[in-house]
Amino acid sequence: MVEASIHAIARGRVQGVGFRDFVERRARSLGLTGHVRNLADGRSVEVVAEGPRDVLEQLIECLHEGPGPAMVHGVEVDWGAATGRYEAFGVAH
Repeated sequence: MVEASIHAIARGRVQGVGFRDFVERRARSLGLTGHVRNLADGRSVEVVAEGPRDVLEQLIECLHEGPGPAMVHGVEVDWGAATGRYEAFGVAH
């Protein structure tokens, strides 16, 4: 199983709508490691995740949907090699 990493930015109405909790729950259920956090611009959320590529692709699909009240306008994703530096997945501040 090839491990990979993503650095993703979800833009739109993604702050104040439970987006970080949604991503954290989904990433943990998929067995991924990394973190999710709001960005200072007030309309973007950053996701850094590591795990099997096919599982990361599932998380990316979830980022496009978001929780009910969210309105995702776009998701930028950069792929890379896994670093192994994360032990779990959580919310960063």
